[in-house]
Amino acid sequence: MSDHAIATTLGAALPGQFPVSTNNPCPFLRALVAGGYVGGHVVPLSELAEMVGCASGETGSALTKVHIETRMVAGIANGLGPVSVFKSATSGAVLDELRNGPLDKHGGGSRILDAEAQVHEDQIERLASFGKDCKDPAGGIETGLTAKEIEAFMAANIKRDGDAARWYFPILMKGEWPVLLKILGKGEGEARYLSVAEVRTLFVERRLPERITARLPKPAAKI
Repeated sequence: MSDHAIATTLGAALPGQFPVSTNNPCPFLRALVAGGYVGGHVVPLSELAEMVGCASGETGSALTKVHIETRMVAGIANGLGPVSVFKSATSGAVLDELRNGPLDKHGGGSRILDAEAQVHEDQIERLASFGKDCKDPAGGIETGLTAKEIEAFMAANIKRDGDAARWYFPILMKGEWPVLLKILGKGEGEARYLSVAEVRTLFVERRLPERITARLPKPAAKI
């Protein structure tokens, strides 16, 4: 399997999208910025919470929980110090300054997106190797990862990182792949799975599935 990065211009916009900073390492946020659903710089925590809540499809108390959790994570994304946290709470999270922040694992984890925001296809294939055939509720069979496979994938990532892994990496990972499963997953209960094809689209094309964007407010006009 080739280890070369998929060629995309750093910081450039893909056709029909807005540019995304290389200093925004979160694939979900990158897709929101690229699609015009949020800006690429300072975004109020309330706006981020609304977008994540809409994307989740949750309602009632479950939606309130998503809003609270999103605010908490976004509130520390640019720094843990009191000044940074206060600035985030009052002004918003700075999405193009997330690199090297408290949530950045510095190359740890899946390694699908590197520090220069290049996507590595071989690492997507590695993700797929942890998956299995899953029944798509819309019809057909595709490769996907349920919560069980995602746990195995994250554990393998920690093991691969070796001495470079920090004690808090497992905590950070809980807010990544399991959350993607919750938002982008197909199916219900233990059969709910994260589609590898949709993960590839998310990372490479910076695009969310249509069933997810249908839940979001109207985006800004495309370029």
